[in-house]
Amino acid sequence: PLAACSSDSGGEEPAGGTGSSAAASAPSPSPTPTVDPDAYRHALTGALGPLNSALSAVDKADEGGSLDKALDAAATKADAAADALETARTPDNATTGNSQLALALRALGQDLKSARGDGGRCATSPRVELGTAQGPKSVKEAGRTLTALGYDASLRLPRTEQAKHRRLANGSFVRDGSRGGLGRLTINNGTSSDAVVTLTRGERTAFAVYVRKGSEATVRSVNSGSYTVYFTTGEDWSAGKRSFTRGCSFEKFDDKANFRTVQVSGGTQYTVLKFTLNKVIGGNATTSQVPPGEFPS
Repeated sequence: PLAACSSDSGGEEPAGGTGSSAAASAPSPSPTPTVDPDAYRHALTGALGPLNSALSAVDKADEGGSLDKALDAAATKADAAADALETARTPDNATTGNSQLALALRALGQDLKSARGDGGRCATSPRVELGTAQGPKSVKEAGRTLTALGYDASLRLPRTEQAKHRRLANGSFVRDGSRGGLGRLTINNGTSSDAVVTLTRGERTAFAVYVRKGSEATVRSVNSGSYTVYFTTGEDWSAGKRSFTRGCSFEKFDDKANFRTVQVSGGTQYTVLKFTLNKVIGGNATTSQVPPGEFPS
């Protein structure tokens, strides 16, 4: 068999040759410096501290102008806190939670503004609005995420209230002036909401009666005269505002209700009227919308 042979004589290196070569190595990039967790905690406290104070003021404020002012101030602080977090340097494990909290604070600011409402007759309580808003819930969730990682992001959100469903008994008088006539008015409420029917003479309210949905109420002893008939429907009757707080409508019948009492041979004639708030076949009464501010209180 063939075998490989080796020579004892040493060979010479080619001119200019080297025995080995070393490849040049590129410098390693400097590692990105990590963010000190304590520095982020300090930034978080600085961003949320003023907002916590503003939310505490909302919690203590009485409903009305004081609460509206506190809501505006807290909304401004929520936006400022979001601005601060969006520019804050965060540790790697807090990046996602920080972004979530900043977005939630934006939503909270908008909800605080929206809770004020327009201050009109049909206005839900700001605390009820906040109770159903998504922003406070998102803030709680994002705060829990960061707090679980060791970064205290808790906020003391203001108290809220559940939606109320206040109603008066059918036929209750919301307002009742002097009634001494013989006229009679029956109101049938076939709508899906409770109603208050108000009769006025000129600028004065003669009476206002509460009629529950699907019910009928009769007012007796109506004085002779020509009346404008207003009605408002909705949910949750606020005695203080003399208005519903949700789903309100404000309307009036285009024709006046005329009550007369006259003596005739053999007795007395008086007017008996019936108004139906829902549309009925054969009905001959038309209605018009009324601006809430022009509706009699």
